[in-house]
Amino acid sequence: MNYVEAFAGAPLGVYFKNTLIVAVLVTVGQVVTAILAAYVFGLFRFPGRDLLFYLVIGTMMIPIQVTLLPNYLLISSLGWLNTYLGAAAPQLANAFGVFFLRQHLLGFPRELLEAARVDGAGTWRTLWQVVVPVIRSPIVALVILVFVNTWNEYLWPLVVLTDPPMKTLTVGLQGFVSMEGGNNWGPLMAAATLTTLPALLLYLVAQRQIISSFMQSGLK
Repeated sequence: MNYVEAFAGAPLGVYFKNTLIVAVLVTVGQVVTAILAAYVFGLFRFPGRDLLFYLVIGTMMIPIQVTLLPNYLLISSLGWLNTYLGAAAPQLANAFGVFFLRQHLLGFPRELLEAARVDGAGTWRTLWQVVVPVIRSPIVALVILVFVNTWNEYLWPLVVLTDPPMKTLTVGLQGFVSMEGGNNWGPLMAAATLTTLPALLLYLVAQRQIISSFMQSGLK
C-alpha cells in the first residue's frame, strides 16, 4: 500500500529519469577526464608535473559550500538553470578520480608502452587500446563510486533544479515531508527504498571489480 501511495503522491518515474540522466552525464564526464588526466600525470614526465598534480589534488579540500554561489551564478548566466546540463556541468571533473587512477598507473608496466611505440601506436591509441584495458577494474570501480555519489547528491540539484518536472529523486522526496510535521512516513520510506535500489543493484553487479581494484592498489 505504501508503495502505491508513493507513486500516487509524486511522479517518481520522472524523478528517476532526471536522476539517471544527471548521474550518467556526471559519471561519463568524471571518468573520461580522470582517465585523460591520470594518463598524463602517471605516465608522462614534464616540468611542473608534480606541482600541477598537487594543485589538482588540493581542490579536494575545497568544500562545496565555497563554490556553490559562483557555480550558481555561472550556470544562471549561461541560461542552464533547470536543465540537465546545468545540474551536471560543475561536476564533470573531480580530483578524486584523477588521484585514484593515477595511483594505479604509477605501477603500469613500461614494457607495454614501449611495445606500443614500436608497433607505431601514437599517444591517443596507446591510451585507449593499451592503458585503458589494463586498468579496467579501477575504471569500473570509479564508475560505480561516481554514479552512486551523484545518484545520492542533494544540495546542488536542490539549488539548480527548481521546476517540479526537473527535480531529482533526493529533492523530490521532500514532497512527502510537511513543514507542519504531518509527514507521510509510510510512502516516504517506500519511496526512499525505491531510490536506493538502482545504485545498490549497480554496486552488486560490479562489486568484484571494486574489490579487485582496491586489492590491486593495496598490493602495489
